Parts: sequence; C-alpha cells; structure tokens
Amino acid sequence: MTCRLRYAVLFLCAVLAAPLAADELRGTGSLGVVIERGTGSVLIVDISRRAAITRVESLGDLSHASIVFSPDQRYAYVFGRDGGLTKIDILLGTVAKRLIQAGNAIGGAISDDGRLVAVSNYDPGGVRIFDADTLDMVADIPARGADGKASKTVGLVDLPGRRFAYTLYDAGEIWIADFAAPGAPRITKLPNIGKLPYDGNVTPDGRHYLAGLFGEDGVVHVDLWQEPLKAVRILDGYGRGEEKLPVYKMPHLEGWAPAGDRLLIPAVGRHELIALDVRDFREVGRIPTYGQPVFAVVRPGGRHVWVNFAHPLNDTIDVVDIMTMKVVHRFKPGPAVLHMEFTPRGHEAWVSVRDANRVQIYDTTTFAKKAEIEAKMPSGIFFTARSAKIGQ
Repeated sequence: MTCRLRYAVLFLCAVLAAPLAADELRGTGSLGVVIERGTGSVLIVDISRRAAITRVESLGDLSHASIVFSPDQRYAYVFGRDGGLTKIDILLGTVAKRLIQAGNAIGGAISDDGRLVAVSNYDPGGVRIFDADTLDMVADIPARGADGKASKTVGLVDLPGRRFAYTLYDAGEIWIADFAAPGAPRITKLPNIGKLPYDGNVTPDGRHYLAGLFGEDGVVHVDLWQEPLKAVRILDGYGRGEEKLPVYKMPHLEGWAPAGDRLLIPAVGRHELIALDVRDFREVGRIPTYGQPVFAVVRPGGRHVWVNFAHPLNDTIDVVDIMTMKVVHRFKPGPAVLHMEFTPRGHEAWVSVRDANRVQIYDTTTFAKKAEIEAKMPSGIFFTARSAKIGQ
C-alpha cells in the first residue's frame, strides 16, 4: 500500500468514526424543538431517542414564543415576543434567516401550501405576511376596527385555501385574510363579536373557528363552511351569578381538546373545563379541575385530555377521561409546568417544567416517567408532526 493510499484509508476511517453531527443524514419525522425562554435559545430534540441533538442560540426574547414548521419539516419558524422571526434549519441546527419584523409579537402561522408565514403583532398591531423561503414581507395588514384605532391581533391560524383567521383584541372583531388569488389579500371582517377576545383556534378539520372572550363570559363561533360567514355567540354568561376569581394567566386555546363529539375549553378564571358538543356547540358538561386551566391538550386518539394550570397551582397536571368526564389521574411533575406535547401517535407526553430546568417524558398509558432532558427554563414544545395539521 502506497503512503498516499494509506493516508486516504486512515482519513476515511476517521470520518466514519466521527460522532453524530446535526447535519448527518437523518429524517425529520422524529424531531422537535423546545423553547428555552430564559436564554433566548431552542433545543432541537430527537423524539425517538428522547435526547437533545443541539442548541440554537441568540434568538432574542422568547418569553412568549411559538413555532410552525415547513411542509417538508426541515425548517422551523420561531415567533419571538420581541417581534423576531427566525427561520431555523433543524437538520443543520443553524439559523437560516432572522429579522425583527415588529416591536412586539404574539405568534404566527404558515399557509397550507407552506409558501406564506404570517405573524400576529401587538406593536404596531395587525398581521404581517412573509415569503417562507426568503422572509421578505409580502403584505402588511393593519388591524383597525370600526373605531379607527389600531388593535392587537391574537388567535392567528391557517385555514384551508391559503387563508388566515385572526382576532382583533381591542376592536372585538374576527378577520379572515384570503391569499388564494394573486395580489392584495381579500379581507372578510366580522365585527362586534364581544369584549376583548384573548385567543382563537380552528378545529382540526378547518371548519370551526372559536375565539374566547376575556371582557365578558362567552365564546364566539364561526362556521367557516357557511356563506356568508357569521360570528355566533355561544356559552353566553357561563359564569353568571358566581363570584369572579382573579385571572393569574390567560388560558390558551392552542392545543385545545376536540375528542370525538366533544370539545373541552378552559374557562377563564375558573377551576374547570367546559365541554361542548361539536355538532351544535351546546354545553354538555363541566369538569372540575385542580386549578385555573391554561392548556387542555387531547392525547392523539381522543381518550384523555391533559390539563396544566396557572400560578400558583402550576406544578400539577390533571388527566381527564373523555368517557367519564372526570379526572382519572393527577400528578406533580415539578415547579412551573408550562407546556405539554404528545408524540404523533400519543404513546408519550413531553412536559416542560420551567423551574426545574427539565423536559420530562411520560408514558401515557401507565403515567410513569420514562426519561428527562436538561433544558434552560423550557416552555413550548413543538414536534414536526404539526406540519401536517391545520391550525398548528
């Protein structure tokens, strides 16, 4: 063997023996991203290995951040509180593009064709739309209600047909932005829906958009299959006649719980979930819970709903059985349980425990803890399976 050939063989052996790197050939279906809110970073995780792969840093203020994924699951779009919009290559573990698009933002969505990324803003309000490849802005939609004042926007979701739905917090309106045709979007406005809508979401079939009200007891329903679109109040005065409790944290409708014919919604400032029949959106029951619910997330398959709570009872999770409509398991993962994410088929639940600096992983059948991952003040957990779901 010549000296040159010997050197080539040694080099090849060294490459094959190198440790796994983020850019090594791999699929994306078992990947996820965990927000580290205290350090402005994210962890890219491997769900199957229950392990962190790499950390991406310098992403700004992630104190209230969310993520959507490109259809091919290669890129994660991170929406930061400071108006930052970051496109991360989760295979390479690098920032592909980043910009500050506003002064204060609250979340985002990606169109059903994966070509448009929309961001919901507090400052200056309204919604801004960006090209998913380049992050060049393609539309700026101010949100001015009937009073002419700029409004914060919340509850931004994608809808089938290259559309986005969102709610004007200050103006009390729901808007639908339609990008199906070239040129400026067509905006449909539904005014006078109620006081201070705080969040909104769409059912997994893309048919029903619901917005929760903070300024009064009630929820607003829009059947997106009906023409013309109409906002209808449901659960009007659901807390009527009872003393209002202080609200320690606004509940999130993201991750709500449609299970079979029932939909479980966190009640604002109350220690209970409200159950609706999704066929007619009539209340069919209430489920007492340990504290004020923040997220009520259905396990894939629909049998159980996992619920976490606002401060000071945020160390606990309730598991609700959808058949009996009762809490069947209650446990305490640790201080400040902020988010829960199920594996795509629901065999495990990943739970972020902020003040323990841990993501804990539970068996959803036995409720036993299987593993945990170190993370810096973790909050939102997002798996790439969301890329195939409406409203995720």
